[in-house]
Order: sequence, then structure tokens, then C-alpha cells
Amino acid sequence: MYFVYILASLKNNSYYVGSCEDIEERLSRHNNGYVRSTKVFTPWKLVYKEKYDTLSLARKRELQIKLWKSREAIERLILK
Repeated sequence: MYFVYILASLKNNSYYVGSCEDIEERLSRHNNGYVRSTKVFTPWKLVYKEKYDTLSLARKRELQIKLWKSREAIERLILK
């Protein structure tokens, strides 16, 4: 199983969209500073996830969400 996930920064309330196989391990990597693009905004919390059968499908969905480039669209998805 693969996942698309959205994290919210508790530091500045920004969002991060990603995909992975193990959400708990990935969240730990984000919060422990192993991900260069997110380490300055730690801590992060998981606010949304979707399951996919393949990494390819998860990455396509991740890209779709990132292309929205809209905080409001991401928040509508999270609150859905």
C-alpha cells in the first residue's frame, strides 16, 4: 500500500504534500530534520492521507494536488 499525505507545519501553518509507503516512518523523517525542504518548519503533523495500490498512482495524485497551487483547494480536501 502506498499513500499520498498532507502535513501541516505547527511552526508556520504551511502544508507539505508527499507520497510514500510508510507514513509513520516518513513523518518521523520530516520531524527529525532528514528532509531538507521541511526541516526549517518542524514540527509537522499528519492532516490527510489517501491509499493507493501502486507508487505510480500515488505519485500521480501527489502531482495533481501540488499543481493546484492553492491553499484553499488543499484545505477543502482536508476538511472533506
